[in-house]
Amino acid sequence: MGALTIHAMPSRLRRPIVITAFSGWNDAAESATTAARYLATSFNAHKFAEIDPEEFYHFGLSRPTVRFKAGSETEREVIWPVTEFSIAQPTELDRDVIVGVAAEPHLKWKTYCAAIIELARRCDATLVLTLGALLAEVPHTRPVRLSGGAADPELARLLGITPTRYEGPTGIVGVLNTACRDSGLSTASLWANVPHYISGIENPKAALALVRRVLVLLNASVDLSDLEDAGRQFDQNLTEIVAQNDKIAGYIRKLESRDAEDEPTPPGTGSDLPPASELVEEIEQFLRQQRPE
Repeated sequence: MGALTIHAMPSRLRRPIVITAFSGWNDAAESATTAARYLATSFNAHKFAEIDPEEFYHFGLSRPTVRFKAGSETEREVIWPVTEFSIAQPTELDRDVIVGVAAEPHLKWKTYCAAIIELARRCDATLVLTLGALLAEVPHTRPVRLSGGAADPELARLLGITPTRYEGPTGIVGVLNTACRDSGLSTASLWANVPHYISGIENPKAALALVRRVLVLLNASVDLSDLEDAGRQFDQNLTEIVAQNDKIAGYIRKLESRDAEDEPTPPGTGSDLPPASELVEEIEQFLRQQRPE
């Protein structure tokens, strides 16, 4: 029995696009998984398939959780870190949308990617799009920069992505893209660049940028007001921080002066900017102080 289970295959599929995002190394400030979940919710997607976690997760690192079953105060159930796929078939679109969100697996990445490829093939998917978010030396005061890659130049144009020149360690997103390409599946990857000095804070602006770009690809529109409101509150909090701290303000000015570069520098790769570890601590301390008791 394989790791992939499809509970209910829709009877009529319309050129599905598979969108995936993984928490962990590929998901700076939880931007990619937030974007993927937002898309699934906006299109009223429902679960139809999953990948069993048994082969792919170290449960000492990604622990299952327990909770009381609905309507019971005595009986508990175990919630495993499963990979779930939801499908939406919006009447306003000419194609279906499949969204998969999971924690990055610890084990057997090749086998795990093969399960996702099996799902894509069984659904006759026309594209596998991976979402990611990386830490970069970019200021929060500028529009979110998106990068990525696509084998098809027309697809890259539609996504409006700047090809990345990155070489180095990769995560499950990079492995999945390569596996899809080697299997003959059309694939693309879309990454948001997240300011590294606010890496520990959820970044709704980065998630919003990813959602908007996917909607362009789908030629779709959804209500983004709640995500836009969260982005405005995010900016307001950071504006308060900067106004009260000259060190942080000076650091951001240096980032702004470098923002014209074609590709932002990953933190810790030879940049001439000072380390941001102290700034991260000061920003997080400020935000803790703003929380109501």
